[in-house]
Amino acid sequence: MQNPPALNTPHRTTTREQWLKERVALLAEEKDLTRRRDALSAKVRALPWVRVSKAYTFDSPEGEKSLADLFDSHSQLIVYHFMFDPTWSQGCKSCSFIADHYNGLVIHLAHRDTAFVTVSKAPVAALETFRKRMGWSFPWVSAARTDFGKDYGVSYTNEELASGAAVYNYTPGPYPIRELPGLSVFFKDASGDLYHTYSTFARGLEEFLTAYRFIDITPKGRDEAETGGMGWLRHHDRYNDPKPFVHPWDERPGITGPPMK
Repeated sequence: MQNPPALNTPHRTTTREQWLKERVALLAEEKDLTRRRDALSAKVRALPWVRVSKAYTFDSPEGEKSLADLFDSHSQLIVYHFMFDPTWSQGCKSCSFIADHYNGLVIHLAHRDTAFVTVSKAPVAALETFRKRMGWSFPWVSAARTDFGKDYGVSYTNEELASGAAVYNYTPGPYPIRELPGLSVFFKDASGDLYHTYSTFARGLEEFLTAYRFIDITPKGRDEAETGGMGWLRHHDRYNDPKPFVHPWDERPGITGPPMK
């Protein structure tokens, strides 16, 4: 287990009475944030929908599936775009961190008319091997033979990355990895027509990282200054691994990721 640095900065102390006074004042701000979160969620639901006109074919352990098939018997579908390039030996550690949170939620979402499916570019055999290693049970399909990742803003070619023309999180920029994370929501109406209703990327995905919500209320907080953000993070079965951690896109430069300049 990694040993993070100790909390060395002295912190002010006070009486219980003064603490309670400040805590109650903070509660008012927390309640305001909750109300603003509710209002923002309503705006998300009020966004216009875009009809999905392209046919997508996914590979699953049970065979080929269409986007409509991923809904199963539900009218709503959440897709997590999991970073797992076909050339990588394993999935992204940050996507794995998020997957650790939603793995157990699939059954609960199903009872709110919502299917949850994970989609990656890696082939099914690689996805199944990694899923068994991680102990996950959520549905996971491969989009290797479709433009699904490209169309929904998470998959890029080496040429796109080299040209600087890639757009991620609605912003053009020089992105260094062929696969990036995201989450997309779809709806299926009574006639079977499919619609894209919402997508979020980058730090928008932190909303689904419950561990950070717990960490944020501890005295040390995220304590990530010395680790370069998520530099401390590992796959949940690799924290005690004595070997240095290597990101899957760095395993074989020029093969598992864009050629290094």
